[in-house]
This record gives sequence, C-alpha cells and structure tokens, in this order.
Amino acid sequence: MQQIVLPIKDDKTLKEVQTLLLRNKRVGRRNFTLFQVGKATLLRVSDVLNLKISDVYTATGQVKTTIYLHDQKTGKGNHVYLNPVKRELKIYYQWLIAQRIESVWLFPSTRDFSRHLSDRMFYKVMSNIGKQLDLNYLGTHTMRKTGAYRVYQQSEYNIGLVMHLLNHSSASSTLSYLGLDLTSQQRALDKIDFG
Repeated sequence: MQQIVLPIKDDKTLKEVQTLLLRNKRVGRRNFTLFQVGKATLLRVSDVLNLKISDVYTATGQVKTTIYLHDQKTGKGNHVYLNPVKRELKIYYQWLIAQRIESVWLFPSTRDFSRHLSDRMFYKVMSNIGKQLDLNYLGTHTMRKTGAYRVYQQSEYNIGLVMHLLNHSSASSTLSYLGLDLTSQQRALDKIDFG
C-alpha cells in the first residue's frame, strides 16, 4: 500500500518537525536546510537533492537570488527564487565550512561526499520524524507540499500562483496536491461572502 504524503498544515506541527530535523548533531543542519529549501522553492525532492554548491552560491560564498534549472521529472524550465531561504543557506554554508565538508553537491551524503544524499535516505529521515510525532503522512514530498499549501493560504488562495510555482498544468491536480479535503474546502467556502 502506497503512503499518502500530505502537507503540514499547522504551525505547531511544522515547528516540531523543524526542531527534530535540527536535533541530529551530525547531519541536522543539512537535513533542516534541505527541508527549508524544498519548502521555500517548491522543488521536487529529486531536484533539491541534485542542486550543486555552484548552483546556489557564488564563487565567494554568497547566496544567489535566483537560479534556473530544468525539472528532472518534466524537463520544464524553472526559475527558482532563493531569497525566502537565504538566511538558512548562509548559515548552512558556514556549517559546511566548519564541518570541513567539501563536495560539489549542496546536500552531500555523509558517507561519501562525492555523492548527494539519496531520496531514499531522506525518506528515512522524514519517516523517522513522523514516527516520533505519531504522524503517518510525512515523506520526501512533505516539504514541497507544505510550501505549496503555505503559498496557497498566504496568497489568499491564488491557485494560479501555486500552479506556476509547482510547474503544474491543471488547477485540479494542484488542488489535489495541496491535500484539500472536504473540511478544508468547507472552511474556505465559509469565508466567502456570496451576497
């Protein structure tokens, strides 16, 4: 049976997940930053894991404002805005230096710096956090779905913006991706003044 991965919809749960990601002394900063980048850029986990240091940082270690890449799954071009996660990326860069991690990959494997962290290993990280918090819906796409849900809510339900950021071609697939169940739909409709 395939696991259903949903966005984290409440701030308390999101903070708990972030705290647990950071808690691991050896790789917590990497895992936390990976989650934050995925959430802020709305990239698929495969695209986040394939980012290189040179994609994100200038030669002097400054965080780039935007990057351009092609989605691995769709091949579509994607302009990615990094300002929302700039602070975390600055801290992470200093952490990489302090840990003496030299890799071309933004999120290297700790076993072999010449490889990036695998999506399977990141799934284990998220699954473990799910078990600790008694949440059965965390997975590798949690960060992307959470970011999309937060953009949707905080942009006053601008589905067009979310579709564009996710590189989706239909509103119905985006709404489904956001995990909008009947209760969420009813809450949204309760806020509408039908005159």
